[in-house]
Amino acid sequence: MNADAISPTPRMLAQVEGALGWMVFNNAAKRNALSLDMWAAIPAILDRFERDPLVRVVVLRGAGEEAFISGADISEFEKVRATPEQIAHYDKVSETAVARLQSCPKPTISLIHGFCIGGGLGVALSCDLRLAGESCRFAIPAARLGVSYRWSDIKKLMDLVGPACTKEIFYTARHFNADEALDMGLVNRVLPDAELDAYTRDYCAKIAENAPLTIAATKGVIAELLRPSPEIDRARCEAMVRQCFASEDYIEGRRAFVEKRKPVFKGK
Repeated sequence: MNADAISPTPRMLAQVEGALGWMVFNNAAKRNALSLDMWAAIPAILDRFERDPLVRVVVLRGAGEEAFISGADISEFEKVRATPEQIAHYDKVSETAVARLQSCPKPTISLIHGFCIGGGLGVALSCDLRLAGESCRFAIPAARLGVSYRWSDIKKLMDLVGPACTKEIFYTARHFNADEALDMGLVNRVLPDAELDAYTRDYCAKIAENAPLTIAATKGVIAELLRPSPEIDRARCEAMVRQCFASEDYIEGRRAFVEKRKPVFKGK
């Protein structure tokens, strides 16, 4: 795959490896800190992966081994986030990127090594699952910078780890290690650093073998259930379930079960 045809910046790379679509934050000199052009590239890469029927799982990782994402690239703020107009534009671009990650119908997984700080943690939280190396460090240093997070970003964290842990993360602004993150429910698995890549590939391959429509329906229903009760789109939930039962994959799943063989799902 030609990454340049997908991403408008060399600081974001995209590659298809079998059923996996890899999105790589390629700014290792700054611990993969997020620049404005990197935020803008996320939707473009997702568009390509979502259109490709061969891509069943989207995996995010940082270049090198030092960091997943160390936060926003504050060094560029004087140029891109100094005026009210620039701030509004920057926020719109970053919010769009996060929203696209959350709405991607395919499973999204963060492979986290090294530092996962601030906006980097926000990106990881926008994914469905998080697999971490044992040397990882997590933090939201907003209280040391004098800034505040949007309510939607705080809610995303609170939905995952609860109000008490959310307060601790924000109030202390300290670094949490991988075991603490696992105890909080911030990550799904912690692996030895040397085993993280291989484990992630195997983990994602198992997901990729399952029925894409079932996974998309589950993701969509869970997203609805996280809304306040009056806002839940029950009709949408029911439509996604009906789509699964009306699919060719449902027929294939039944036949494979009876014939005692592994099903081959096509997402149709």
